[in-house]
Amino acid sequence: MMTVVGLYPNLVRYRNPNPRKSVVARNTVSKVEADVVVIGSGIGGLCCGALLARYKEDVLVLESHDVAGGAAHSFDIKGYKFDSGPSLFSGLQSRGPQANPLAQVLDVLGESLPCATYDSWMVYIPEGEFLSRIGPTEFFKDLDKYAGSNAVQEWQKLLDAVLPLSTAAMALPPLSIRGDLGVLSTAAARYAPSLLKSFMQMGPRGALAATKLLRPFSEILDDLQLKDPFIRNWIDLLSFLLAGVKTNGVLSAEMVYMFAEWYKPGCCLEYPLDGSAGIVDALVRGLEKFGGRISLQSHVEKIVVENDRAIGVKLRSGQFIRAKKAVVSNASMWNTLKLLPKEVVPKSYSDRINSTPQCESFMHLHLGFDAEGIRDDLGIHHIVVNDWERGVDADQNVVLISVPSVLSPNVAPPGKHVLHAYMPGTEPFELWEGLDRRSAEYINLKAERSEVMWKAVERALGPSFRREKCEVKLVGSPRTHERFLRRNRGTYGPAVQAGKDSFPGHSTPIPHLYCCGDSTFPGIGVPAVAASGAIVANSLVSVTQHSHLLDAIGI
Repeated sequence: MMTVVGLYPNLVRYRNPNPRKSVVARNTVSKVEADVVVIGSGIGGLCCGALLARYKEDVLVLESHDVAGGAAHSFDIKGYKFDSGPSLFSGLQSRGPQANPLAQVLDVLGESLPCATYDSWMVYIPEGEFLSRIGPTEFFKDLDKYAGSNAVQEWQKLLDAVLPLSTAAMALPPLSIRGDLGVLSTAAARYAPSLLKSFMQMGPRGALAATKLLRPFSEILDDLQLKDPFIRNWIDLLSFLLAGVKTNGVLSAEMVYMFAEWYKPGCCLEYPLDGSAGIVDALVRGLEKFGGRISLQSHVEKIVVENDRAIGVKLRSGQFIRAKKAVVSNASMWNTLKLLPKEVVPKSYSDRINSTPQCESFMHLHLGFDAEGIRDDLGIHHIVVNDWERGVDADQNVVLISVPSVLSPNVAPPGKHVLHAYMPGTEPFELWEGLDRRSAEYINLKAERSEVMWKAVERALGPSFRREKCEVKLVGSPRTHERFLRRNRGTYGPAVQAGKDSFPGHSTPIPHLYCCGDSTFPGIGVPAVAASGAIVANSLVSVTQHSHLLDAIGI
């Protein structure tokens, strides 16, 4: 949602000249074996690798680019530090059994993540514009003004039904899950009393509703007979921002978890003071603290399979690295398939991957500009919806804008602002397919398709903003995603519809080969990929080791 090395065509020109110490680029691997080799240093891969190191496994994370982070990496141009991917975070500093999965991993690693907190974002919709606040009461004022009393009543009805469900949705700590029968010990038996208590507190009706947590969230909305157009559009927007699909495709459990983080008393949103790079650096520090290794500029050419099991990887340089215990791919399902010898892949497995629908790709706009004249009350986040009728998943319709420099002075030079605008998973790859990145056609298409983002930025920043005064102007396209993030067709991820299909698990038909990231359960988004990495790491150690880890952080 993506250093320069991840977004822009000239790798050398835009490389960070001052990489952080913990992720200094390396392109050779001195020790040519490990217990576990992890392909890719996205958040899922780093969570998996760091936890395995915490479990005292010899782990090596291989990253193709010269900076860690995958789709969450950051890049620096002229002192402007840009997020390339996610910028809307919550629960990063939470602790305990119900904490965000990423927060639980950081807790295990003993890593802190300094954050600024806030509670609102600006919304620009056909009905008008308003400052949307999270929490249980503030949003009602905006609803009454822009949607009417019926919307207020339906929103209250939704909160009354959904917030109690969060107790059941969050009863099992994400870090307790593993991908084998050991889960009966680390999750089911360990947390059965609290799970039973939560169901008893909900009563029969609530317990019945909890059975829908693995069904599409739209079913809960339909059962509640929520019909107000604004309410349905708004929830579709939240769902799309969370998982890349509308409410008819997202798991109810994901939405209930989000409601619990955003609409309970005392809740807040968070932004790491060093941007998404702060998250990546914390995970890399944790990895290396416990003896794990990361090798940058180490492009995996193929997964080596012998005697029907994964035994290691071969790098583009020709170097072979043996994995004594397992290979874990943090690449997408489609890109992982390309790394495997065709003759060892069961047809049913390749057919499923090739038939899995994909979310569309992204357009990005990264800007660095002088803050002089820009209003003092500018917020960090802005969401622009041009037309509800077209749907939040329509191309050129929804633009997200992040201006993290309003909260963190660490990400821009003094007196400057850094801005990242993007269209989230709605840009058709077909428009870009086959275009030469140096051609006039490609350059003109970037200008044409980025115009809606420019207009959204101008609307959010006001008349004092001028395009021509930007010191940094960069446009990223789906081709950029495909090339540098190794994302098949530049996709956001699998367009898995809850109730019709499910995200794949983490094991594969190839023994000793596992997958984590947004192509696996629980799906797309920072909490989900962190959970997937943790599940794989837990699955590769004994139940005793896993239980001791849970004891260590008191959950």
